[in-house]
Amino acid sequence: MTLTWLRIILIPVFTLLFFLPIPTLWQNFLSAFIFIVAAITDWFDGFLARRWQQTSEFGAFLDPVADKLMVAAALILLIYLERTNPIVAMIIIGREITISALREWMAQAGKRRSVAVAYIGKVKTAVQMIAITTLLILNIPLLNINLYIIGNVMMYIACLLTIWSMFHYLAIARQEVNK
Repeated sequence: MTLTWLRIILIPVFTLLFFLPIPTLWQNFLSAFIFIVAAITDWFDGFLARRWQQTSEFGAFLDPVADKLMVAAALILLIYLERTNPIVAMIIIGREITISALREWMAQAGKRRSVAVAYIGKVKTAVQMIAITTLLILNIPLLNINLYIIGNVMMYIACLLTIWSMFHYLAIARQEVNK
């Protein structure tokens, strides 16, 4: 759970970097680095919790909250920096809120396992993290590759996967409710 708290603490750190009087290149590089560290701690946190059987109800609640906060903060920052489409960001944030509420509701109904993270959700998260990282590191010359286009194409793919995964979870919840 320490790694979850670390992710939450890193959110204002990578956000505030864009408001410090340092060169844009450093802002981009450092914020992307911090975002990557936070994303890796998410995976590592889950791995260690399962491996050492150190799971708790509060940890199971806080981990996805930290993930959603991290993604929402990064997307809002990318909108502010005019690096991504606000509608795509709103769809992704809206889905995150919807599925979080759905999971909470299903947990109260004693059916938390029925809306556990599915493979499509993991793929969505991976594409989303790569897209956000790519868009955060814009302005860093990288072998003449246009990171703006690549990052936004990936963001649109993440948006489609976001919608797909949302319907996947809603369908599962509907089946549970109809039982």
